[in-house]
Amino acid sequence: MLAFSPFACIIALLGGLALLPADSLAGPAIGQFEVKTLDVEPGEIEFQSQNAHQFGQPGRRVAEGDDETLYDDNSVARQRHALELEFGIAPRLKSRVGVEYEKERVDEPVSPAHAEDYDGLRLSEVGVELIYVLDPVEDDDWGFGVVAEYERPVGGDEASTVLLGSIIQVARAPWWSNVNLYLVHFLGGERPRDDKWDLAYAAQFGRALDAHWRLAVEAYGTIDRLGNSGRRGEAAERFGDHDQHRAGPLIYYTTELGGEDDGIELLFGGGVLIGLNRNTPDTTLKWTIELAF
Repeated sequence: MLAFSPFACIIALLGGLALLPADSLAGPAIGQFEVKTLDVEPGEIEFQSQNAHQFGQPGRRVAEGDDETLYDDNSVARQRHALELEFGIAPRLKSRVGVEYEKERVDEPVSPAHAEDYDGLRLSEVGVELIYVLDPVEDDDWGFGVVAEYERPVGGDEASTVLLGSIIQVARAPWWSNVNLYLVHFLGGERPRDDKWDLAYAAQFGRALDAHWRLAVEAYGTIDRLGNSGRRGEAAERFGDHDQHRAGPLIYYTTELGGEDDGIELLFGGGVLIGLNRNTPDTTLKWTIELAF
């Protein structure tokens, strides 16, 4: 019998991802509203459910192009639900595999009257991630790590993305902070391809209130297209790029289910992120469930 191996899962998933179709439409890279951490426990498996409901969507811009009606390619969704498994491989290495479901705005409406229509909730992406800790976080100290992630769309009109970034984590009990900075590269898809680079960030600043409750302020954003990277399509030339930024308060609760040695650690959190510019939905309701065992 073959032993279970996270590396084997990653290799198999990457092989499957390479066989899926990808297209060229590329709005701003909007990842899950989650701050990645340097916390690693070898042998630990963690189930994560990251969820977002968005309200007050930005209006869609429409114009007549050379041969067709043009619609802006801003990345807008009413719902997003990510289901993931994270594996602690070694004291400084962990991996994650997952799927994401989205209720996205229709890319190619049948007419301008349907420009604001949305698809049903469907499987939209599969992905794999590796995090390596270069300098672990010690008590009342700071740490640094790097992250690499690959996401592949399941149908639709989005390109695949490769994310390369850094994680900076600081602990000054009862306070902590965590900043993620990413470069996101779009690749593949039908020609002409827009192989652009985006700059994305996720940040969390918080305080532990007691052994169970934590209060945090989080911020997420994307700068759509760095410089003149990639190749703008007709819609991008007409409407420009679509930076998105949002921030707001969240509260988290953690507890142990069962005994301390063989129990399951439960984390539940939720809060509201406020859109900070015209390209971002007015309000994002975020909620998270994590089970570590």
